[in-house]
Amino acid sequence: MGRSVVTGGAGFLGSHLCERLLDDGDEVLCLDNFLTGTPANVDHLLERQGFRLIKADVTDFIHVAGPVDNVLHFASPASPIDYLQLPIETLKVGSIGTLHALGLAKEKNARFLLASTSETYGDPKVHPQPETYWGHVNPVGPRGVYDEAKRFAEATTMAYRRYHDVDTAIVRIFNTHGPRMRPNDGRAIPNFIKQALRNEPITVAGDGSQTRSIQYVDDLVEGVVRLLRSGHAGPMNIGNPHEVSMLDLATQIRELCESASEIVFIPRPEDDPTIRQPDISLADEVLGWEPKVDLHEGLRHTIAYFRAHPEVLEL
Repeated sequence: MGRSVVTGGAGFLGSHLCERLLDDGDEVLCLDNFLTGTPANVDHLLERQGFRLIKADVTDFIHVAGPVDNVLHFASPASPIDYLQLPIETLKVGSIGTLHALGLAKEKNARFLLASTSETYGDPKVHPQPETYWGHVNPVGPRGVYDEAKRFAEATTMAYRRYHDVDTAIVRIFNTHGPRMRPNDGRAIPNFIKQALRNEPITVAGDGSQTRSIQYVDDLVEGVVRLLRSGHAGPMNIGNPHEVSMLDLATQIRELCESASEIVFIPRPEDDPTIRQPDISLADEVLGWEPKVDLHEGLRHTIAYFRAHPEVLEL
């Protein structure tokens, strides 16, 4: 169908996206510097016709020979443990990296899709969060390096659309889980699964009443690809409106893992959002998209992946 460049293509989400684009008939160039991604995530794609893995840092100049139809900018540390340890790298990939990816799209007259995040809404004062909500973000807090990098990336994307006529789209991704998540990335689901499978205490931040809306990776990829093919500019929320508390999530994972772990409470991180739920009416109206995989089914798939890879759990 076309030739797509995926930055951060060896990451959790990027690798699933590369696989889907190949399945759709695209030629795929996967760019990654392996800061938080890993070649292992795309090992199974290396023998497939039309796939190339290139070690590249998008904060350096990006050169791709030949025509390009789509540029999908998914490069970025994306979990708190990563962007708190890599604050400058996170800011650079959201700013310089986005400028370079947009420059490539401009040069090739390609459609550009930015992977943004529900974190642009911060700790929201509007619930659920529609795309028209501007957010409530602390720019000087520790999470600001990620939140503001993505907000800057959105502003840059719109500037290229308005002033350079680049065909752009912005997707705001809500919490996503599935196979190829890193067990040590600090996010709740891998943490809870890892602890449950080891029968260690499951550590829930605060009193566990804070909520997230969690989607399975296949649903996310379907929404991203539909947005890519749609011509719509976004921003567009892609997420599952089913809201779950962190305590309920920990309890469900413990049950699905048949674990003897106790649940213990630890201090909440600074600026940890209290609520999170997408308004997906735009995605439904424009793309005919809504999530298909319920939380229990998705968790079973994710847990099965962790069980099948005991080396990542150091079991």
